[in-house]
Amino acid sequence: MNHRLQTHHLSHSFGGLAVTQNVTLCLPQGARTALIGPNGAGKTTLVNLLSGALRPQSGDIQLDGRSIVQLPQYARVRHGIVRTFQISRLFKELTVADNIKVAVLQRHRASMQWWPSPARSARVQEDVDETLGMLGLHPYANRVVGQLALGEQRLAEIALALAMKPRVLLLDEPGAGVPQGEGGRIMDAIGSLPKDLSVLLIEHDMDLVFRFASHIIVLVAGAVMVEGTPQEVAANEQVKQIYFGRDGHAQAHH
Repeated sequence: MNHRLQTHHLSHSFGGLAVTQNVTLCLPQGARTALIGPNGAGKTTLVNLLSGALRPQSGDIQLDGRSIVQLPQYARVRHGIVRTFQISRLFKELTVADNIKVAVLQRHRASMQWWPSPARSARVQEDVDETLGMLGLHPYANRVVGQLALGEQRLAEIALALAMKPRVLLLDEPGAGVPQGEGGRIMDAIGSLPKDLSVLLIEHDMDLVFRFASHIIVLVAGAVMVEGTPQEVAANEQVKQIYFGRDGHAQAHH
């Protein structure tokens, strides 16, 4: 199996408190991975370490077999590790298509060049159309973002990240705060992204996790407690104590 992103014995502490403890994990190419765990388990810290927002005190991070642990955030974005808030927030007064165009131009290192050459303009438009299609956003292309429902705005935020052509997409609760049906729509859209794109998702809603993930990592007290397929994780007795009711159905954990 081709491992897209790997960590080896990754550790980090704040003021002597270990928040990431000897974490070794692999994200296969194209995997849809959910990172779950109780509040305070260290999920966001781990994603911060992967994205470059934090530097680990020990351990290594590899992208396609190459160590990136010394690279700053902007360099990791260029190498293909993209987290939604690493790029520009949505411009609420612009249309969805124009927001995506800003991100595409940023990737082309021409974010201030609103009047590029005809050839580049055509290429940019192709990228915008491709990104809209990935998330089913063509019907909203010419809608002003500030007038969209929250679920549609979340999809537009993900579209900005996709415009950066990531190899690894890091998402922190993209379904938080949206109606239940919209959360499922977001997960289905993420699940249908190109098969060579690896996605790591933090999510508390277990129904959404099991709808989305082919691989689940359970983090407790900064350490990996268990990982495996949804079926393997659901059968784990420790996970059941945290996440499942007596009837065996998944419960949201906040």
